[in-house]
Amino acid sequence: MKEVPVDEAWERKYPERTVLVVSCDSEGKANIITLGWNMPTSSVPPTVAISVGLENHSHRLISEAGEFVLCFPSIEMLDEVMYCGTHSGRDVNKFKETGLTPVRARHVRPPLIAEAVVNMECRIVGQHRTGDHTIFVGEILAAYVSDEERRVLFNLGQDRYEGFPW
Repeated sequence: MKEVPVDEAWERKYPERTVLVVSCDSEGKANIITLGWNMPTSSVPPTVAISVGLENHSHRLISEAGEFVLCFPSIEMLDEVMYCGTHSGRDVNKFKETGLTPVRARHVRPPLIAEAVVNMECRIVGQHRTGDHTIFVGEILAAYVSDEERRVLFNLGQDRYEGFPW
């Protein structure tokens, strides 16, 4: 075992699930962010945690609204996932630019993404600032799966991506 810089050690974490998180402002304008840092945290009640950088537009939207939609994209959505992770919702409408289809949610204001393999409506039940990020814990109010069998997107590291069947 040898000591290495933290960034080098983190490179060994892959593969990791890549997700899209939808939030919206007080006027209902939706935004999508791509995240790698996410995990289930409880079965009863069902909760999930996401980690969002303080400087991200989505951080403000999630903080103010107290809710979000967690989406698991398919490998076929890779271009859209990359776009949402490299453009700010302050400057562009990501639904319009990517062609992703918003679907009205039942319990929260942000929409679901029709093309996603899984969508989960979440209400914030806790948050914790961890340096330059905030971990938002959301209780899952409703969950949806695609009618079509699609391969879920995973980041393999070093700009490599793969889809795995669910």
